[in-house]
Amino acid sequence: MPRFRLTIEYDGAPFAGWQYQADASTVQGVLEAAVARINGQPSTVQGAGRTDAGVHALAQVAHVDLSKNWDPFTLRNAINANVRPHPVSVLEAVPCAEDFHARFSAMRRHYLYRILNRRSPPALDKGKVWWLPMDLDAGAMHEAAQHLIGKHDFTTFRAAQCQAQSPVKTLDRLDVARYGELIEIRADARSFLHNQVRSMVGTLKLVGEGKWRAREVKAALVAKDRARCGPVSPPEGLYLLKVDY
Repeated sequence: MPRFRLTIEYDGAPFAGWQYQADASTVQGVLEAAVARINGQPSTVQGAGRTDAGVHALAQVAHVDLSKNWDPFTLRNAINANVRPHPVSVLEAVPCAEDFHARFSAMRRHYLYRILNRRSPPALDKGKVWWLPMDLDAGAMHEAAQHLIGKHDFTTFRAAQCQAQSPVKTLDRLDVARYGELIEIRADARSFLHNQVRSMVGTLKLVGEGKWRAREVKAALVAKDRARCGPVSPPEGLYLLKVDY
């Protein structure tokens, strides 16, 4: 069976996350329904990252095995035609090796978190950013974020329902930068724990407000205690930016 690699963009707002659920609409679910219509039989669409409910993606990667070979452009267009009206778009479909696995072959995942930091609420970006009207010190947030770089036990920033076998992860990058009214937080790692990025962002928000200092973020990490984490940031500001192989 030929295997294809898909690059996918989606608005996570109407979905209960990436992973298929029998009683809820998910990104994987609507893609598999679209593929089944053109493939003539069910086929699993395996994603690189199982994004949570409300989280968006600019370039999620998935693979799928089909019953016959397809022209890549025709396959892309056929899936897009059948996934409507859901806010999901296949940007690219390319043949790949039979041993390529979207999840297990991934070398690094890149996430972006967007904060709109102004007094007025968003109109055009509603549901696509975390709106925070209080003044935030992005420089202080970046300084604090550097304490989280490296290989650590991230239990403090791990959701209680996380299914990862170990809380130890290596965070390669956690940058905070301001661009006018927008604060962007970029996080890179081979893999992340459930809610890790949103937990780190919520903690850094306390630093931006002046309620915490950088050393308190470090102390929270070292404590390995979920109760020491700041409030988890909402999902609408988070994007799976890209996946490296």
